[in-house]
Amino acid sequence: MSIENVRAYLEPLGFSDRIQEFEVSSATVELAAIALGTDGARIAKTISLHGKPDGCVIVVCAGDMKIDNAKFKARFGYRPHMLSAEEALSMTGHAVGGVCPFALPKGVPVYLDVSLRRFDVVYPAAGSSNSTVALSCDELERASGARSWEDVCKPREV
Repeated sequence: MSIENVRAYLEPLGFSDRIQEFEVSSATVELAAIALGTDGARIAKTISLHGKPDGCVIVVCAGDMKIDNAKFKARFGYRPHMLSAEEALSMTGHAVGGVCPFALPKGVPVYLDVSLRRFDVVYPAAGSSNSTVALSCDELERASGARSWEDVCKPREV
């Protein structure tokens, strides 16, 4: 089970006790914000994209943001394409709704978008469609093994 993999992954970092599981779904930004009783922008949305040549790339951004195709292409040299649900599960080990930047297969790069930096605490998924973990941005960087902070997102229209 993916949440158990995430719990085991976060244990040595001292963050596993911060995992929250809900009776309701937290599979989308909106649902997670309702479950937590917080603003959707604080939800650390994990976006899984095709990488080069055959892998995937993870970008984590604030819940009120989305990938900016032009910024992403300028930074990474190719146009971003979302993974299908099947690809997300096979390439990240997490099902859609629970994809997170933890307990990923070796070699999957994680990038954090600067949109998260405006918050003291953010809430990424914890490996299931009804879980989250509360982390500061520095803790998220450390726990995810992020390669870098990037500016590859823009506000999403609501």
